[in-house]
Formats: sequence, structure tokens, C-alpha cells
Amino acid sequence: MMNKKVSFPVNDYTTFKNQMLNWANRFNIFCLLDNQQYNFHKPAFECLLAAGKKANVEASTGRAFESLEQFYYKHKNEWLFGHFGYDLKNETEDLQSNNADRIGFCDLHFFVPEIVIELKNTEVIICSDEDAVEIYDAIILCPKIITTKIKHDIIVQSKIKNNDYLNIIEKLKQHIIRGDCYEINFCQEFYAANAVMDPLFIYNQLSALSPNPFSAFYKFNGRYCLCASPERYLQKKADQLFSQPIKGTAKRNLTDKAHDESAKNYLLQSEKEKSENVMVVDLVRNDLSRICKPGTVQVDELFTVYSFPQVHQMISTISGKLDDKYNWIDCIKATFPMGSMTGAPKKKVMELIEEFEQTKRGLFSGALGYVKPNGDFDFNVVIRSMLYNEDEKYISFQTGGGITYNSNAIKEYEESLLKAEAMIKVLQ
Repeated sequence: MMNKKVSFPVNDYTTFKNQMLNWANRFNIFCLLDNQQYNFHKPAFECLLAAGKKANVEASTGRAFESLEQFYYKHKNEWLFGHFGYDLKNETEDLQSNNADRIGFCDLHFFVPEIVIELKNTEVIICSDEDAVEIYDAIILCPKIITTKIKHDIIVQSKIKNNDYLNIIEKLKQHIIRGDCYEINFCQEFYAANAVMDPLFIYNQLSALSPNPFSAFYKFNGRYCLCASPERYLQKKADQLFSQPIKGTAKRNLTDKAHDESAKNYLLQSEKEKSENVMVVDLVRNDLSRICKPGTVQVDELFTVYSFPQVHQMISTISGKLDDKYNWIDCIKATFPMGSMTGAPKKKVMELIEEFEQTKRGLFSGALGYVKPNGDFDFNVVIRSMLYNEDEKYISFQTGGGITYNSNAIKEYEESLLKAEAMIKVLQ
């Protein structure tokens, strides 16, 4: 357990964050979790940076959760940072993943950091066994802005062509009509091959264009996740669990206040968007009921619209009181993958996702986050995220949405393009 915890003043939040990232980029493994200073009533995870590793666990589906439990009990009083990949579904259900994967994140990775830094508005707290003063001095000597010498000449392509996408949506609707499922989250991949980029610079550009409360920059041995997520997967505070699924997206119009308000009202009035949202809420309630005390699972918010720089999002909040016999890993096993990225019923729609999507999801629609020494945790949903394999020179990002009986295939395609817009703009 880290014994040294020292605070220092911060004169300029943004400048210090840039210096902190420039300093951290020397490590092979580090993770920034950034709430972008959003101040919702249930705030996102703090601005935290974990750098270096004292120990780590990497695991593939099969015995991944067992490996994590063994690792956790060895390091129970330490901070843990890391990820759950979507294809852990093959461990929670009898499923397979056979689609192509050019990024190569392992299914599960957690590390005990050498240094944890919490950045607040006017102070920074450094936790480390090393000399905190030396770490702070090294950070403030780093450049105050994030620049690059790499020319980003990147061509983005879509894996699924327009007509093919529309045909797939119609086939999925036939499964809904037959009663195979009620809602399915379908995604397509955008990619760039032979791509050389500066991940930290691109992340900084993405954050400036699309700041979101569950943003993250994650570096893991030459693989990167540049995340601008607006969505919380699951949080534990003491014995309370919170999940905040997003279903319902409308493009903002910041140049016309009336049109922007109209887009927001569309979400509140749309039966299609609300039915999509409530199906996921019911799925999350069911998942939480497996690990929460009877009668404690409740819907705190239903159909609340939050506004972000690019889009309005319909978000619901579900909570419950964790049963004493379960630990934090049990919480993940009972609820993963998150319902907003699968659909209902979970197992059937995950089979259909594997059949109709053409790219392995990997870290996309998985989760990034942290676990505190006391067992509290907070994890996001890895969406609106670019994944990059430096050795393969391959960039991948996936977008999509929930398909229901009322879905319009053309509008679903347009929504997937809307969600990709910021990432394409940053790269091109």
C-alpha cells in the first residue's frame, strides 16, 4: 500500500493536466480517467492518473475472473486500474468470438500503479512510495501544451458499406418480429490501416472537441484507448451500486437555440427512444437484483436528458444495495457486458451481434476504470473511443445503436455516423 500522500497547489488546471500527461507518456502502462470537470449530481470519476506498474494481471476468457480474484486478494489494499474487454461475455455465457481483431487488447488487464495522482481544481494529490516532491517537480518541468511532430494524414474507411448496413438492420428487425429478441445493439467498425499517429496528441484534440465525463486515455504496451465516453457502466460507493445506461441520442445545434431545444424535446417525446431506454433499464434492474439485497433495486432517474457538446443523451439511473456476501468482482460478473451495449435478452442478442457484426469488439463496449483500496470502484462504458495498435499501425473505432421494432434503418445508419463524427474529424 502506498504510504506517501502529498498535496501541492495547482495554479492552472488545464496546464497542469497537459504537463501531467506529457510526463506520464514515458511509461509503457498508464491510465488517465477524466471527468472533464462535469459536475452532475452523481459526478463521474475524478480526474485520476495511474502511472507505472508494481504488478499486473493479464487474462483471456476462460478463467479471467478467477485470475483477477487471485490477483486482487494479493493486492487487496492497493489501487487497481484496468479494463474488462467485451469478449469476457464468453466466460459469463456459453458464447464464442470469431470475428477479426486488429487491435489485440487482452480480455482483462489490471495493474497496481507505482504512482496515483488525483487532480482537483486547485490542488493535486500524489500517492506513491517514491518521493512525491520529485514527481511533482518532474511534472511541472514538462511542456505546458501537448504538441506533435507527426503529420496525421489518415484515411478512415467503414468496414460495412451503406447498403449492407441497411440490409443487416432489416434482418435484425425480422429477428425482433419473430420474437427472438426485443432490442439489439448493433455496431459497425471504422478503421484506418497503415496509420501512424501520436495517440496523446489525438486524444487531446478529441477531448477538446468532445469533452465527456467518462473520458480516458489508456496506454498498455503499444496499444491505446482514446476514450470520450459519456456513459457510466457501474459504480460502487460503500454498499451502494449505481448504473447509468444511455439509450437515446439527438444531434445538437449550437448555432440555433430553438433547433437545439427541439432536438432535446424529441428525445423526451419519442416513444421509440423511450422504449429503447426502458428495456435497458429493466435489463439493468434484473442484473443488479442478482447481487443486491431484496427490495433495494430502484430507478432513481428515468428518461433524463443530459446535454453534451456534440449530442443530447437520454440517461437513466438505477441503484441498489449490495448484498454483504458479494465482493466487487461479483458485481462485474453479474452485470457484464452492460445492457446498453447488448440488448435483451442478453445471451440471444450477443449471439446475433457475433453473427452480424464483422469486427471483434475487444475493448470497445467493455469498461475502463479503477478500484480503490477499500473496494469501491467506478467503471465507464468504452464507447466514442479510438483504439490504436502502434505496431500494426491500425486504428479502429466502432459506433452503432439499439435496434428495435420501430427502428428506421436509414436513421440508425445516420446515428452511427453522428457518433463517429468527432473521431473522424479529429483524424482527418
